[in-house]
Amino acid sequence: MSCDRVGNLLLAKFSAKDAADACVLIPANIVFWLLRHLPVNQDPTLQAPPPPPQITQWDWDNPDTPRAMTVQCREFPGTLRMTFQVDRKPDLTMVLDRSNVELMRQIFMNYRNDLIDLDAE
Repeated sequence: MSCDRVGNLLLAKFSAKDAADACVLIPANIVFWLLRHLPVNQDPTLQAPPPPPQITQWDWDNPDTPRAMTVQCREFPGTLRMTFQVDRKPDLTMVLDRSNVELMRQIFMNYRNDLIDLDAE
């Protein structure tokens, strides 16, 4: 993941088995919502996921990179299904295992000070 200079967006790039990488721009308000709702890892033996794909300037400049409008999450045993409604293209649905959910949560935590939470009171 990578944060824009203003603090409005994170660019997330996901790798999938047997498919091309997928990028999505995630507004800060969705990141903060996910931080409040993503489950925190409770398993000390959880294995780290493979390294994430590299984010390049092209990923930021690509006019086809969609912007998330909303996200819906559903937790299943050992996985989390996330569906991003995006401004172009069909919705982006991913199923993340527990290690990827924890990695995403930790990355969001690292970026939370760089993002502007407009819903903060």
